[in-house]
Amino acid sequence: MNQDLQDTYLTIAEPSQGMYKEKGSKFLAFAYPVSHEESIKNHIQDLKKTYFDARHHCYAYILGYKQDRYRANDDGEPGNSAGNPILGQIRSRNLTDVLIVVVRYFGGTKLGVSGLIQAYKTASAEALNNSQIVECQALDHIHIQFNYPQMNDVMKIIKTYDLDIVSQKTELHCEMNIRVRKKLNPEVTKKLHEIEGLVLTQIF
Repeated sequence: MNQDLQDTYLTIAEPSQGMYKEKGSKFLAFAYPVSHEESIKNHIQDLKKTYFDARHHCYAYILGYKQDRYRANDDGEPGNSAGNPILGQIRSRNLTDVLIVVVRYFGGTKLGVSGLIQAYKTASAEALNNSQIVECQALDHIHIQFNYPQMNDVMKIIKTYDLDIVSQKTELHCEMNIRVRKKLNPEVTKKLHEIEGLVLTQIF
């Protein structure tokens, strides 16, 4: 087993909210646990429908246990005055698989770039303050195909490594989708490849 491979990460357990007011402007922050771009798009669209009369819907997100997929969007605010401060709050707590959207209602008084940075930062921090941060395991998905006589060998590996069977088709020709901890993946994959006739596909 590769003990050096870090396969845990921090995220939030469930959606949470925060709010900040400054000179009549109201900043409503919404934090969501997310795992892919499609759910991010859906959350943003839902908020735009609900708060259709707001001036801006700014957001930032980080995805992946390596925190290597991220984006910040100012939605019409001055450059880097909204999305980056939101992104900074996610990074400051070492979180991933998190989306924060801040909905702004303009109060009639301009806040200036520094005021906007502070407002978006504070609203995002409030949303995260109201969330429960949890540690999760990074998992890889593996698809395997094998003949029924090999079922006992496959199940032995699944029980040994306490793998999660996501779905399975048990016939003369069997198929399974299983989840494995990232740091166990090389060892589990090696054991599965030792089973005669088994075909394995990695789905990351």
